[in-house]
Amino acid sequence: MTLTYIWTGFFIVGFIAALAQWLIGGDTEVFKRIVDGTFDAARVGVMEIALPLAGVMTLWLGMLAIGEKAGAIDRLARLIAPFFSRIFPEVPRDHPATGHMVMNFSANFLGLDNAATPFGLKAMQSLQTLNPRGGEASDAQIMFLVLHASGLTLIPLSVIAQRAVLGAADPSDIFIPCLIATYVATVVGLVAVALRQRISLLDPVVIGWLGGVTLFIAALVWGMSQYLTKEQITLVSKVVSNVVLFGIIVAFIVGGLAKKINVYEAFIEGAKGGIQTSLTIIPYLVGMLVAISVLRNSGVLGFVTSGFTWLFTQLGANTDFTPALPTAIMKPVSGSGARAMMIDAMKTYGVDSFVGRLACIFQGSADTTFYIVALYFGSVGISRTRYAITYGLLAEFSGVAAAIGVAYLFFH
Repeated sequence: MTLTYIWTGFFIVGFIAALAQWLIGGDTEVFKRIVDGTFDAARVGVMEIALPLAGVMTLWLGMLAIGEKAGAIDRLARLIAPFFSRIFPEVPRDHPATGHMVMNFSANFLGLDNAATPFGLKAMQSLQTLNPRGGEASDAQIMFLVLHASGLTLIPLSVIAQRAVLGAADPSDIFIPCLIATYVATVVGLVAVALRQRISLLDPVVIGWLGGVTLFIAALVWGMSQYLTKEQITLVSKVVSNVVLFGIIVAFIVGGLAKKINVYEAFIEGAKGGIQTSLTIIPYLVGMLVAISVLRNSGVLGFVTSGFTWLFTQLGANTDFTPALPTAIMKPVSGSGARAMMIDAMKTYGVDSFVGRLACIFQGSADTTFYIVALYFGSVGISRTRYAITYGLLAEFSGVAAAIGVAYLFFH
């Protein structure tokens, strides 16, 4: 019922905000904007997200099928099984879901958004086979969704590219702040869900993995900042990401041939599920995007931003960060909406301004909780999300707080 209450609340709050703008502010166009926005959101959900996703899903589900038959997914699962068996105790060590989750997290970490979504949907479907609750999210599915919503990404290529397009003097200068913010979001999300699910974080394996990842990221950040120029960081990240992505495809095919598998037939067999998965998510996706559009076009986000500015002013705090808040507020509900807010902030205040940079860090600090819930849970028919949204938003809030802190540290 959680998703139902949230979805309904978006419409009710949007209507109240629009009514206030009409009666008090004299905005006679507000309801037209909302209605036009609902039609546009429905079109975007089908034409620009679900249908293009069908092609990507078809490709990567086919490749995953080859990887599974070749044993590559199983080997990945065995490698990370000691850690995953601690944070996903419901998932057997040899279950395919482990390999699918590893592929999803790896693709996200490398900024391979198009590959991450099919891997994530496949992981959610695999976890659903272990779910005794049917339409209610399991503990393992909640942990996976919160970790995915935290959006751990090594280098936010799309944000850097947008800064370059708008003429930033140093497009990749937000690389380290973004990495710090998204890592904070991931760790907070993991710890919070682990405590809720009574998972021991003092297990030597958990400590070893978290400590190892932390040291790896710290060493990577230090090495790249010490020995590479900003332009070289951007170039290396683009090259490595694409090499890894194409390398996965080649490795799966070569592995399948080595196992004497008919790789083309395996591809076709797996790819058949791509269209069906995309059709399944359309109602959930359109419903959530339309509700988000109502919230955005009714002016609710503007009211919230003004409220935060007033609050921090009363507290005597520095309010230089508040003009960037629309990006952070929009991020949990709409990735494309947050991107639009980020671009607007850079154009309004300057691409290299404090506000412009902070908006970029917000965009790269976490993923989009409500979109992920609608997409991933919708793909397996889950409507009772339990505490998934609450903890996903907690991870995002932690990323936002960290983003503000590192922005003041690096750029203020």
